[in-house]
Amino acid sequence: MSRLRQLVPTERTSDTDAVVAAISSARTLPPFGDEVIDFGAALSRRLSKIGRGMPETEALAFWMRKAELRRLADSFAALGTETELLMPRGTVFHVPPANVDTLFVYSWLLATLTGNRNIVRMSERSTEQAATIVGAIRDVVGDFPAVAATSTMVTYGHEQEITDALSAACDVRVIWGGDGTVDAIRRSPLPPHAKELTFPDRFSLGAIKTTAYEALGAAERDRLCTLLFNDAYWFDQLGCSSPRLVVWVGQRDDVEECARDLMSRLRASIDAKGYSVDTATAVAKILQSYRTMIDADVSALRREGNELVMLTVESFPQVRGEFCGGGLFYSLSLDTLLELAPHIERRDQTLAYHGFEPSELRELAVALNGRGIDRMVPFGKALAFNRLWDGYDLLQEFTRRVTIDIDPAL
Repeated sequence: MSRLRQLVPTERTSDTDAVVAAISSARTLPPFGDEVIDFGAALSRRLSKIGRGMPETEALAFWMRKAELRRLADSFAALGTETELLMPRGTVFHVPPANVDTLFVYSWLLATLTGNRNIVRMSERSTEQAATIVGAIRDVVGDFPAVAATSTMVTYGHEQEITDALSAACDVRVIWGGDGTVDAIRRSPLPPHAKELTFPDRFSLGAIKTTAYEALGAAERDRLCTLLFNDAYWFDQLGCSSPRLVVWVGQRDDVEECARDLMSRLRASIDAKGYSVDTATAVAKILQSYRTMIDADVSALRREGNELVMLTVESFPQVRGEFCGGGLFYSLSLDTLLELAPHIERRDQTLAYHGFEPSELRELAVALNGRGIDRMVPFGKALAFNRLWDGYDLLQEFTRRVTIDIDPAL
């Protein structure tokens, strides 16, 4: 019998079958019930205290404060009617990535808020920050027995028999991670009625209108670069929505000066935040830069220390896939935003922007016609999690719609 380490609601070593039996016997909860909202608010307060100095954890705590959960409850209520009810799907099996410390909480909490039972598989390579968050959940959940009964977090290696057992017990499987992770987890079959959500490798970019950047004062430019820093560097530029390519839209004669100014201000943000990269990442950036110069039409390389390298490319670069992170950017000039459309692929997720009118963004979305880009957000919001992610509405994906056909004779 396979064994795993349970982290929540209590920390212990347990048999996989026992974990499955316990979670399967728990009752699902009313969506957005008072106990679940109170639990989320209590956890938010706890994370606010322990998360000082950890911006990702502070952002998570802010996202799950009680007022925000109430707004989320109102949004959920608007999705149904008296004859179309959104009910929990049952058991949700979450497989979050190891490199984004807080993502597992967003996925798990949304499924919990909608009333589901949850199994979260934490990587054995989870960071200290993730372990701190798990500890906070364990400390708080004991005061909320219904939530504790429907939430289990476990960790184990790559034993497929465990993944098989957890997959066989779920009604929804959620896989966050690279394409390789999705392929590996999919070797474990699901029950015929179950559904699967996958969040595989993604590529994200930013777009800046040159005239809008030129119109900014020094303080406004500094603020924009701080927002870009937050989008790119929080997860060492390895978050799925962190921009890697910066597209300048406008007169190309103005781009070089704008790009140089942006780099100097971004370097100042890096220094102010105290960000640094390790030797391995610095070397990987050099190697990836050289490979790009061989494979793509690179006209310039600018380097501002180990933490910031920018490659100017003359055409849309084929740089999706393996990425070193740590502050490697590609810079491209285009005359119009619509010129992006032919180059966008399905794996392209977030477009962070500055200086564009809503009509220009809508025009691009229509031109793409679903080919790629699920989110268009101002700089500073690329990593802001939302119930709408990768084109899914997670409030609806974690529920099933029960319809009631009213007898007209009644």
